[in-house]
Amino acid sequence: MASSSVLMLVGAGRVLARRVESELAGLGLTLRHLGALGHLVHRPDLSYSDLARRAGVTAQSMHATVRGLEELGAVRRALPGQGHRARLEVTDRGRELLDRVRASAERLDAELLADLTDEQRTALRAALRSLVVPTGPGPSLAP
Repeated sequence: MASSSVLMLVGAGRVLARRVESELAGLGLTLRHLGALGHLVHRPDLSYSDLARRAGVTAQSMHATVRGLEELGAVRRALPGQGHRARLEVTDRGRELLDRVRASAERLDAELLADLTDEQRTALRAALRSLVVPTGPGPSLAP
């Protein structure tokens, strides 16, 4: 089993998830908050249901997640008028939090990959990207 790439990735993922969650907690965020914020910064037109589907949770659970982001001042609801759904906008505070998460991720990357050469780091990123980002026909971990 120790030679299984899949099992090694699962183990590494768990260790790294705990490290990232610890960093996020220092900012008042969770992985779910980060996911929603990341989606909204690129697609503010997403509904609660869209966000919930992307996160694999119920719309009710996503409402609680967005409420938490509102309490942090990271997003706000813009009400365009009667008959139109609310638009969720990432605030300056939300963008600041994303910048801080990016800096934490860069620091964790540097720490984790310190013993690798530039070529190895590039190859690792490419291999991981090919597993999670669909690029055409063939196997991928992407939903």
